[in-house]
Amino acid sequence: MSEVSAARRAVIAVFALNGALFAIWAARIPAFVERFALGPDALGLLLLCIAGGAIVSFPLTGRLADRIGAARLTRLLLPLYAIAVILVALAPNVALLAVALALLGAGYGALDVAMNAWGAEVEQAAGRPIMSFFHAMYSLGAGLGAATGWAAVAVDLPPAIHFALVVLPASALTMWLARAPWTSRTSDDGPAFALPRGALALVGIVAFASSMGEGAMADWSALFLVAATGTTEAQAALGYAVFSAAMVAMRLAGDRVVARTGPVLAARMAGLVAALGVALVVAAPSLGPALAGFALLGLGYAVIFPLAFSRAARDPDLPAGRAIAAVATLGYGGMLLGPPLIGWVASATSLQAGFALVGVLALLITALAGSLR
Repeated sequence: MSEVSAARRAVIAVFALNGALFAIWAARIPAFVERFALGPDALGLLLLCIAGGAIVSFPLTGRLADRIGAARLTRLLLPLYAIAVILVALAPNVALLAVALALLGAGYGALDVAMNAWGAEVEQAAGRPIMSFFHAMYSLGAGLGAATGWAAVAVDLPPAIHFALVVLPASALTMWLARAPWTSRTSDDGPAFALPRGALALVGIVAFASSMGEGAMADWSALFLVAATGTTEAQAALGYAVFSAAMVAMRLAGDRVVARTGPVLAARMAGLVAALGVALVVAAPSLGPALAGFALLGLGYAVIFPLAFSRAARDPDLPAGRAIAAVATLGYGGMLLGPPLIGWVASATSLQAGFALVGVLALLITALAGSLR
């Protein structure tokens, strides 16, 4: 096996694990809501802890990725992220749950920056587009993680046991695969962190709009289906699973689609499809139409993040790690700050109104697609 092939397999495993661990938490949110008697406001504040942990981690990770290498940093982060997820399930009260969620957010955000920087290096070494495939593996992992949530609820498995049965073996396998030999580029040039400017700033806004939708699906899809369609908790877990499955399918074809249409047209069409999905979800009277809307959302958002990170990695002004971290700060700001915002809007109005915000931002993707050129 060549060095590039081994590294490609390692990056695939890391992307899949990152998606799976976050989805395991997302699929069991209703269990935590019930256990701690959380209202929309309290849940929104807890989700804000995830956002805070991730936002703090982005600049530190970007700098470290450039300094010690993206591959080495990814390997160091894998066990730390797994521990954080387990701590969430073991939290005995709301205060410690907030701390554990902040650690989960930090692990998730740091690993995301590091693995995308490593993935960009492998893509450049391979000499062909493969970033969409890496993100497909993230979505596949998220779908599998959400599916374990459905299965755990179906057999009445507590989150602590569910998390341990999935997180520990999956993390061990990924850490073994991540030992693949790879020498990452390093750099000490430039500031420790830089906000994106010019075209890169627009790339960050596009990523923000897309990730806010992804965050809404992760954190609110199950609760939305229970509240809006009256479905059961086990069936509600299918919302994020359908979203993730549709995203996997589109990302598997994403590299070919982008090669044929170009990144700008692909992003414009993606924004329109996502907006249509939001409209269908908000208007859905039952589970079936809502799941169809979640599928359209998965198809629409699928190519946006791969395009944004590929564009950041080849930025002419910043090293890849810091450029990706800069875009991630805006991008994952949407994924992590968006769900609490939806919670506050839902508390003041309705969940349908909160989801409508996602549709407006989907149209913003179409408007700013030219920045991905």
